[in-house]
Amino acid sequence: MQIGYPFHIDKRGRVADATYQEHIRHLIEQVLFTSPGERVNRPDFGTNLKQLIFNPNNEELAAAAQFMVQGALQQWLGDMIEVEALAIENQQACLAITVQYRVIGNPEPQVVQVSREA
Repeated sequence: MQIGYPFHIDKRGRVADATYQEHIRHLIEQVLFTSPGERVNRPDFGTNLKQLIFNPNNEELAAAAQFMVQGALQQWLGDMIEVEALAIENQQACLAITVQYRVIGNPEPQVVQVSREA
């Protein structure tokens, strides 16, 4: 078992835990929604997705966001997952991301869908 994210205490009064699959999902969310500079000991950790929400929605923005997310996931989680597909939609004030991936050593495909409002 892994420590649950976000960190909290469960009903038993213990640190909440998560399965390995949930832990991987939480790591993906952390990479996507942490801005570079937010972590003191890893200033380059994360992506600038929060900044992209306010840019006009066009093909160039989608391509840049996809390249940025793919690179960040590869850099920070490349030893744990293999990204198979990535879709990013920027609609008004909402950024929706769908990541299809496989956990290394497990052939079963997984999908994470997350969104963030401005």
